[in-house]
Formats: sequence, C-alpha cells, structure tokens
Amino acid sequence: MSNLTPTPDRTPDGTRELLQGGSLILVTGIACFAVLILFLGGLDRDGAHSNAGWMALVIGMMCVPFGLLLFLLGVAKHFRRR
Repeated sequence: MSNLTPTPDRTPDGTRELLQGGSLILVTGIACFAVLILFLGGLDRDGAHSNAGWMALVIGMMCVPFGLLLFLLGVAKHFRRR
C-alpha cells in the first residue's frame, strides 16, 4: 500500500540559520546588559558609569532588537513551512 501522506519539503530555506543567528545575537545583547549591570557599574539616568559600560550599553542596544527580529522571522518561517 502506498503512503498517501505528503512529505514536507526538506530543502534548506534559511529557517535554521535565522533561528540560530537570531538566538546568538539576542543572547549576546542580554549578556552585555547583564555584564553592564553586574560588573561595570550599572546605569543611572545619565547613562553608564564607565567607558566599558557605554560599550556594553551600545552593543546591547544594537543586539537585542536585531536578534529579536531575526529570531521572530525564523519562527514565522518555521510555522509557515508546517
């Protein structure tokens, strides 16, 4: 008897790369914020307290939104394929 269930197309479309890249960038941004708060003097209303704190703040503010958008795009592509 033949299998009538359609098999999903397994050609690579970049979904895995989007999920991995988005996760890595998002975790990097969250780690920068954690290092800023825990080790580099934290934040107040004027900003960070050291030059390294400013760098962590800038990197975190770039990585978190970009990583979140990449990750959400990967999730949307994953659910579209199913």
